[in-house]
Amino acid sequence: MNVLRGDYLGWSPIGQPSWCTIGVFDGVHRGHQTIIGALRDAAGADPVGVITFRQHPLAELHPGVAPPMLASLDQRLEVFAALGVDVVAVLEFDQVRNLSPEEFVVSIVSRVMNAAHLAVGRGFRFGYQMAGDEDTLRHLGVEHGFDVELLEIVGGAVPVRSTTIRESLASGDVVSAAAMLGRPFQLRGSVVQGDQRGRELGFPTANLEIESGRATPGRGVYSARTTLGDGTIHSSVVNVGVRPTFDEFAEVVEVHLLDANLDLYGQELSVDFVERIRAERRFSGIEELVEQIGRDVETARLQLAARSG
Repeated sequence: MNVLRGDYLGWSPIGQPSWCTIGVFDGVHRGHQTIIGALRDAAGADPVGVITFRQHPLAELHPGVAPPMLASLDQRLEVFAALGVDVVAVLEFDQVRNLSPEEFVVSIVSRVMNAAHLAVGRGFRFGYQMAGDEDTLRHLGVEHGFDVELLEIVGGAVPVRSTTIRESLASGDVVSAAAMLGRPFQLRGSVVQGDQRGRELGFPTANLEIESGRATPGRGVYSARTTLGDGTIHSSVVNVGVRPTFDEFAEVVEVHLLDANLDLYGQELSVDFVERIRAERRFSGIEELVEQIGRDVETARLQLAARSG
């Protein structure tokens, strides 16, 4: 898969006419997969292209209200590749935010992507101050030689939206989030030095440093499958929260491998959340906490066994 990054003015046009779509594609959920899959099927031997953004445009326009991202750029690129996408143009929003709808189409859709067909979700808006709408796009398509297709972003029988997935995650419902994503919700992060408290309790944990602006499940304890840097996969218990028993306030993501005690510092882990075990709570002391962690481990084993394969 060819990935175009950096200043779009320096991108070379792709040679063959392409079938394209445009969007943030946060999470590349089932609705997005439907659009890309339909393009892939219709394009035949022609290339399929995705025009996307490195980060959500609201992170530039209104940083305080930008939604947390469901997937990193690397994760989105991996899913695009698995869906058979040939070319991904990764735009920096601040470089294109002042382009008029026509300038955006001429500079990127036509010049770089050589679009013959463009599919977007209904209600699509684009260009400076979102001035371009579906009618604008159709008009520009006629003028610049590409067909326009408007699609409902559905993942099965009902619409699937990134906002709905975020809401499910916030409530701890990682099962519903996975159903809408078409795969488990995954967090990636590097293991950083912690306070060793989990090891002292008999349940050593790896503290993950999560990329800023990422969505995380609501505070609580979860069963998960964790992939290490060497590709091995381990059954895990994951704590997301602030450890209220110890009067701490910094939110952490802590991973305990059920069947291994390894030195993971510096490794990047990929954590696939499977099911919530319980909400975060304050315990009366260390003994009660350790007893509960033991029960959490057994619950995780049962949940993971029930959802194996």
